[in-house]
Amino acid sequence: MTHLQTGLSPETIEKAHLELNENPDALHQDIQQVRDMIITRPDIGFLRTDDAFILRFLRARKFHQTDAFRLLAQYFQYRQLNLDMFKNFKADDPGIKRALIDGFPGVLEKCDHYGRKILLLFAANWDQSRNSFIDILRAILLSLEVLIEDQELQINGFILIIDWSNFSFKQASKLTPSILKLAIEGLQVCGMDGLDPTSVLGAGLDDFVRSSIWLIGLTPLLGYFKKPLQGSVYLMSL
Repeated sequence: MTHLQTGLSPETIEKAHLELNENPDALHQDIQQVRDMIITRPDIGFLRTDDAFILRFLRARKFHQTDAFRLLAQYFQYRQLNLDMFKNFKADDPGIKRALIDGFPGVLEKCDHYGRKILLLFAANWDQSRNSFIDILRAILLSLEVLIEDQELQINGFILIIDWSNFSFKQASKLTPSILKLAIEGLQVCGMDGLDPTSVLGAGLDDFVRSSIWLIGLTPLLGYFKKPLQGSVYLMSL
């Protein structure tokens, strides 16, 4: 075990090896291979290139160096293209703070039976007079940014459960294709490896984004914590 795996349980280290192809003896070499690719994208400002940061992207792409670099580049490019979203990007920003207080997102204290952190969104609770969609998205992205610092979660992952029960047409009318695209792109590069491509947008999702976002028409959450989601819960994307 290297210092980059400090704090991980033996079970998680083994899981990282079996499921993510993580090899403690090759970590520094893998990280350097990704870092060496940065020169190929002079159009992007890579604001962080330390070992621990790059390791996050390697884990997200099962140690395929080229795919990890592509995700790293997309991460910073997304920020460059959406500078206003990341101004005062912290919990005491009034818009972000208000969204977090209102439960956008809610984060459960305990992980699921696979060790994944669970984020909840109850769409019908969106009070558009209090929270803009952009502030909700910023709150979600900030939550993911903070949570992903936990190495256990880098390996075990996240689940975002969205309950659309009682979501009104008036609320839905605010979700334009352009704003949904902004949200999906943000989730793709900021930690959510799992949007299913059968979405209201229908296109533009990469092959790695498949299994982390569950949209549900009912709320069978109690059953979820005992077994995988099934039945009236169905896998889709935004």
